[in-house]
Amino acid sequence: MLILGLNKTTLLDYPGRVAATVFTGGCNFRCPFCHNGGLVLEPSAGDVFSEEEILAFLMKRKKILKGVCITGGEPTMQADLPEFIRKLKEIGYQVKLDTNGYAPQVLERLLDEKLLDYVAMDIKNCREKYVMTVGMSGKEDSFQINRIEQSVELLKHSGIDYEFRTTVVKELHDKQDIFKIAEWIRDCPRYFLQQFKENENMICEGCHGYDKQGMEELLTVAQRVSGMQDKVFLRGV
Repeated sequence: MLILGLNKTTLLDYPGRVAATVFTGGCNFRCPFCHNGGLVLEPSAGDVFSEEEILAFLMKRKKILKGVCITGGEPTMQADLPEFIRKLKEIGYQVKLDTNGYAPQVLERLLDEKLLDYVAMDIKNCREKYVMTVGMSGKEDSFQINRIEQSVELLKHSGIDYEFRTTVVKELHDKQDIFKIAEWIRDCPRYFLQQFKENENMICEGCHGYDKQGMEELLTVAQRVSGMQDKVFLRGV
């Protein structure tokens, strides 16, 4: 595991649990609005934590912490992710995975082996705008939207707790895009619209977030989709 960061205690990353968050390096996308650009573009430039170091910390805190969130970068790029999660489960932790959903074969394995308790999957945009939103314009021939679709269906039939979420950027998302996404993932247990906020670690400049009123308008659009009422929420507003 290429572990580049550890948030020792969080009340936000794992819904309903006091948790620690482990950050992995590398990603298969280049979303211009990504706020963890250093983990994506220069995964070898920062401090590296050994598995042993992380596991020793988690062992000491197991009476306080109730969950571990694995995020990134993109964790499913780590070949030894399943084995790492097994070690977390042996200690007694509930595990939440943050993923972009582009490795459905990895997600399926983790689900089949009952290694996950919660999954938060990013839905970057509607299908038509996915390539642009993940920073792969010019590589349309190699991008496979069916991978995202497979991961959506895997979660819908997984039997575990999960959420979908979209980071909303003015330059990339409008009302029609949010409507299409909500239609795509209809009947999911919860869908979060996350307000984009600029920071110094972004991959590209020129992205801006909606104001509170704009976010609330997008929320109303998503909630109008059949089956999504009372299941769509705002974050960061």
